[in-house]
Amino acid sequence: MTVARPTLTLTARRPDEEREPRQRPLDLRLIVRLLGYTRPYAAKRNGLLCVALLRALLVPLLAAVFAGVIDGPIQQRHGAALALGVAAFAALALVDVVAMHFRQRWALELGEAVVHDLRSQMFAHLQRMPMSFFTKTKLGRIISRMTSDINNVRLGVEEVTFVFLIQGGQMVVAALLMLWRDRLLFLLLLALAPVLWAINRRYHPRLSEAYRDVQESFSRVTAALAESVNGIRVTQGFVRQDVNAQLFRDLVTDHSEYHLVAERTQGVYLPLLDLNSQAFFAALLIVGGYRVLGPAADIGVGDLAYFFLLANLFFSPIINLGRQYTNALTAMAGAERVFDLLDTPPQWTDAPNAVALPTLEGRIEFRNVSFEYQPGRPVLRQIDFATEPGQTIALVGHTGSGKSTMIQLIARFYLPTHGQLLFDGYETRRIGGDSLHHQMGIVLQSNFLFTGTVMDNIRFGRPDATDQQVIEAVRKLDCLDVVEAMSDGFQTQVGERGSALSLGQRQLVCFARAMLADPRVLILDEATSAVDPLTEARIQKALAVLLRGRTSFVVAHRLSTIRHADVVLVLDHGRIVERGTHNQLLAAGGVYAHLYRQFIRINEFA
Repeated sequence: MTVARPTLTLTARRPDEEREPRQRPLDLRLIVRLLGYTRPYAAKRNGLLCVALLRALLVPLLAAVFAGVIDGPIQQRHGAALALGVAAFAALALVDVVAMHFRQRWALELGEAVVHDLRSQMFAHLQRMPMSFFTKTKLGRIISRMTSDINNVRLGVEEVTFVFLIQGGQMVVAALLMLWRDRLLFLLLLALAPVLWAINRRYHPRLSEAYRDVQESFSRVTAALAESVNGIRVTQGFVRQDVNAQLFRDLVTDHSEYHLVAERTQGVYLPLLDLNSQAFFAALLIVGGYRVLGPAADIGVGDLAYFFLLANLFFSPIINLGRQYTNALTAMAGAERVFDLLDTPPQWTDAPNAVALPTLEGRIEFRNVSFEYQPGRPVLRQIDFATEPGQTIALVGHTGSGKSTMIQLIARFYLPTHGQLLFDGYETRRIGGDSLHHQMGIVLQSNFLFTGTVMDNIRFGRPDATDQQVIEAVRKLDCLDVVEAMSDGFQTQVGERGSALSLGQRQLVCFARAMLADPRVLILDEATSAVDPLTEARIQKALAVLLRGRTSFVVAHRLSTIRHADVVLVLDHGRIVERGTHNQLLAAGGVYAHLYRQFIRINEFA
């Protein structure tokens, strides 16, 4: 039986929304912007430019001196002149070696400095982006910008610019020397210029598009890899290994096809350039040989050898420049994508006149607040309520009723689409985000731990806390024995995303983190859903201590975390349909009572 191949999860071909905008192959504004990152290192950059220009001059001069020694002292059998010519050649060669050393060294140092600054700027920019950016942008695409794209930019800074200067300068100097030596033979060289122009005009746009496609397809491979690693438990749990492996192979095949197209195009382009130079040498043999052996005999063998050496120095850079043009296209594709991310403005930032919040008392008010993740699709509708300082507000409702969205607004991860959200009378659009977040603690259902120790993760929300203060926060939670029972106690390595700890242990570390931060506003979003009943019983008293004196918002399905709330808000389809205490709402026999009978009692007594 033939089974249709699944098309979910990974997609081999490029969706329309992932297509990158087409730009000119080499955008001068982009190049100028990229070179702007070398300004802090102007001394090294300028020294590198001087060294590159020096090498562009030295290489043709070496050839000219070599040809001159053959044509002069050797042909004339003049020993003293030969010694002087060899000494001059050796001196120039030594200078060239020194120049090459500093060209390589300074280029690597400059490239590393620019990449360091770009990565730092990009990371800082990502930290300022709101949650909406990360929900719409795949992790793999962000990683691709920070890795392969920036490495391609490094190639452009280290190699392309200065190799173009050296090779291009070498061609100019060689051409001038040939023009000075023999104008007629030089005209033969100029006759091939239209052919070079036609080849470049035909293949440059093709190469530009091909290498941009390679970059885009690699971004999709990176995105799929990141998604697959993050979801490996689900993949193995549903026995999707073979299916996902096949889908990933499709993506890799897609990337390989784009790469092959680029290489095939270059495989035609570079040989055509080489063929052009070989045609010139053949013509040079014919014309030059005739002028040496013909009736006129207006040039000697030495002149012809001189011209051959310089012509070789003129044409050999053409192949290298062709390769560097390919590298330039790759660097430009990377730079386009890097700057596209850097130029993506946050959907919103603190207002220019934003005020820093004083110490909060904890009064939070929603005034006719509505919110839409996507225009025309409201998630919250006309939410009105206010808390008093120190109150605990429980949010209850079916999945998709708007509970987590309210939490996102209170945490200021998003701004209301309509209406006002106030903290102690300060409207959320008029306050500085940092001054609010410094007074807010959040424990989410998807508890996240950073690579490091248990101590480091608890201290995350309060970096200046001492070890003793960290230990005291855990002791207040009555969980000190749990941490001390870990393999290395507070110095236990939690692993990537906390993988070395159990689900309950990770949850307790997040509770301790919130306890240590001592926030004025506390958010618990399904914070005990992953904790077993025995562990939950241990932290209930600690939670009571943690909640005391703070304005707290609790989203939970377990009755134990709701029934002691000062106010229970019941949401349905983005609206508050009931409000009151646990007992009041049960007595009313409305939506909350119905939820209690259908869900809460099951969770409580299961």
